Amino acid sequence: MDPEPASYSLTLEPADNQRLASLCGQFDEHLRQLERRLHVEISNRGNRFHIVGADQAPHLAGNVLQDLYDATREMPLTPERVHLYLQQAGLDGQDTPDDEGEESLLIHTRRSTIKPRGGHQQDYVRNILKLDVNFGVGPAGTGKTYLAVACAVQALERESVRRLVLVRPAVEAGERLGFLPGDLTQKVDPYLRPLYDALYEMLGFERVAKLIERNIIEIAPLAFMRGRTLNDAFVILDEAQNTSTQQMKMFLTRIGFGSTAVITGDMTQIDLPKHVDSGLRHAVDVLDGVEGIGFTHFDTRDVVRHPLVQKILNAYQRFESDND
Repeated sequence: MDPEPASYSLTLEPADNQRLASLCGQFDEHLRQLERRLHVEISNRGNRFHIVGADQAPHLAGNVLQDLYDATREMPLTPERVHLYLQQAGLDGQDTPDDEGEESLLIHTRRSTIKPRGGHQQDYVRNILKLDVNFGVGPAGTGKTYLAVACAVQALERESVRRLVLVRPAVEAGERLGFLPGDLTQKVDPYLRPLYDALYEMLGFERVAKLIERNIIEIAPLAFMRGRTLNDAFVILDEAQNTSTQQMKMFLTRIGFGSTAVITGDMTQIDLPKHVDSGLRHAVDVLDGVEGIGFTHFDTRDVVRHPLVQKILNAYQRFESDND
């Protein structure tokens, strides 16, 4: 026999129709979002809410509603903000993040202050600020590249480094881009678009263009890194799952004094030929336990895009596991 459902009621004060509309969302979409994620049923009449669910779920949902209502004093809510709040609060099935020293993990750029959300993102930023070489490994949408670029911009603006070097292997995900017109930088641009987008958001289009023109931000195809030594630089190798083992070793041995390197990639999206081993996978195995190198492993619970992205990734994982 199923246990009796628990219930919880609360009244949100002060009653403000505009803030209540923001809390509930268009056609109550934010309430439905909370229902799906916290496994409760929510009904309301004005600022009086009644919540039904199992065990402590209604009380937990009530606390979330109160916190989100408090947040409407500062800004209107969106489904994205509700989703991020649930992750940050540890209410999405992942460990509650450690609030100790949280202020020191804020990333300050010219246009915004960026806060790592969730335990894995906090560990990732903490490692980047502390260690010279860091790996961020996990599925798309977990903030690996975005946070790496944010840390790089902060280091540049604080003059901790003299330049940013953006590196990516030129391996197409099923397409052929080699005959695009333009010089080398223009040919590589499509591969680096996620890095550019983050830079534009944090620095502005004109400033990024000037920094590229002055070679303070450098676009460096991985194949052209051999023989170089990178001193006083913040280096980001994106899409590292598409490096060969030889390329990864070559890249890691380019790091000079005063430099920080961040290597990001997703083991589930390798576009290399089947007979070529992924340099990222190999490096994670070889370098595990080496002092001074940090590893942060993200999973689908860290996805900060649309909630469906998390479900899609989980479905692919189940399908691939079943076929294996």
